[in-house]
Amino acid sequence: MRKLITFIIALLALLYPVAVYYSIQVIEPWKIAACLLFLLICRFALNPREQWSWVLPSIGVLYCGFAVWHNSLLSLRFYPVLMSLAFFLVFLISLKYPPSIVERIARLQHPDLPLDGVKYTYKVTQVWCLFFLINGLIATATALWASMIWWILYNGLISYLLMGILMGVEYLVRIKTQPHAR
Repeated sequence: MRKLITFIIALLALLYPVAVYYSIQVIEPWKIAACLLFLLICRFALNPREQWSWVLPSIGVLYCGFAVWHNSLLSLRFYPVLMSLAFFLVFLISLKYPPSIVERIARLQHPDLPLDGVKYTYKVTQVWCLFFLINGLIATATALWASMIWWILYNGLISYLLMGILMGVEYLVRIKTQPHAR
């Protein structure tokens, strides 16, 4: 049941740009931020002991507190920026204090990851850092200068498609270059 609730909360968080777009016409910005704050607190409460599970929700909670206080559409539009920045920092910090995030994920399937696999996961983590940095810059541009339609299109669809493409390309590269991954 806990996993189902966590999945629902994650899905609702992914739909955040759509929720902002459709609800901003009838709901004050602080109420939308308060709903997101509630979701993040629930997420944190459901998984308090998971490694790294506190980082992103904590940043989100601080942001939501600001967005409730600020009560503006602009503050709501910066949530995707903040999440990209937070993911960038988590991945970057994991490069400095190994194992990297990607290595941790790889070790779930391959506990005895060979040295070439560790090097590969380090490079993949670097690629994800670059992705989150660029994604955050584009999200910032859409928050500051784009119309709501372009903001929701990029932050609610295109960025997720780009993540999926990056995951797919990485999977194909891994299958070709990492014998232990076959």
